[in-house]
Amino acid sequence: MNPTNEILKLRGKVQHYAWGGFDYIPALLQVDNPEHKPYAEYWMGAHPGAPSLVQRGADEVPLNTLIASDPATYLGQEVYDDFGELPYLFKVLDVREMLSIQVHPTREEAIKGFDAEEAAAIPINAADRNYKDRNHKPEVMVALGEFWLLHGFKTRDKLLKVLNEVEAFHFLIPDFGEGYYQLYKTVMELPQEQVDEILRPLVQQALANDDTLPGQPAYWIRKLYSTGQELTNIDRGIFSIYFFNIVQLQAGEAIFQGAGVPHAYLQGQNIELMANSDNVLRGGLTPKHIDVPELLKHTLFEGIEPNVLKGEVLSGGEVNYPCPVSDFAISKIDLLPELRHTATSNSAEIFIVTEGELRTVNVYHRFKKGDCFFVPPATSYELETTSGCTLFKAFVPA
Repeated sequence: MNPTNEILKLRGKVQHYAWGGFDYIPALLQVDNPEHKPYAEYWMGAHPGAPSLVQRGADEVPLNTLIASDPATYLGQEVYDDFGELPYLFKVLDVREMLSIQVHPTREEAIKGFDAEEAAAIPINAADRNYKDRNHKPEVMVALGEFWLLHGFKTRDKLLKVLNEVEAFHFLIPDFGEGYYQLYKTVMELPQEQVDEILRPLVQQALANDDTLPGQPAYWIRKLYSTGQELTNIDRGIFSIYFFNIVQLQAGEAIFQGAGVPHAYLQGQNIELMANSDNVLRGGLTPKHIDVPELLKHTLFEGIEPNVLKGEVLSGGEVNYPCPVSDFAISKIDLLPELRHTATSNSAEIFIVTEGELRTVNVYHRFKKGDCFFVPPATSYELETTSGCTLFKAFVPA
């Protein structure tokens, strides 16, 4: 139980990765960006690499430090027994340039992979290190506007259509006859000279055509390469742009990405919630380390139809996006002036306000666009607004 009935203002951590946008997150946080830095991610959570700061009187305390001081109060005994930490990391992302193609391992495989790399004495920050911890990394994202991503292999008929229509891929039809694994293994293991030979005409064709749309692979190839650029060491992730589903989400739509599903964020802004892990196996669209054998070992080799989540409408203006994991859950709350949201937290909850203003009724606080707050478990609270407000909530499911 939580005897203090606290609602605590939270200040997240900005990550200035090169792929980030310059305007969206500064506008959300209502801060200036005079140096024109990329604002890629805004982290809200207790990740030891970048913990959020919690306001306690005149001081700010790292959230992981606050939780460690009294886990039963600030995390809940059951969550602490199950996870030993806040099991999720909450983020806002602004994707200006495409992110790398990624696959995440299961928890069991993460444990094995981490222990093997520890036994091999590979430094935790080494460029060729695959496993940074023993946890899995499922994730869910909710679009804040139009958002584009790659998500899983196309179904068999759609992928076979691609292989037949793109002349450069005809040689892969026999491999696909043996299955998704053999197809992907072939393109990931091709010598770079052969990759360049196959993909160069596709890149040139894409650069020559400036009226492509985001639903077409050529659109994203144009984002990767510019006219006049020397086309050597071409990124083999281009194969995946053709092989994977190109998915468009609209504001309020969500998608869950579990272990083994290859994916890549392409463009747009979203709210993202994930298990507290840094384990990433990359498959292209990046200059970073790609461990092909490990990638092949953990990729889900089957065609899928992306499951776009519209959300389940609850009371009090809340829409929940069900996720098949015990680490986290997410909901969106649209407050109207005549609608008060009343709840009691079952776990540690983190909120971010993305539009408008609100106030908490029982323990008075006022929060505006860009503000975050932390609600310990077993805290009863009421939220209201005078002008309308949208906020997102991260929590641990009961």
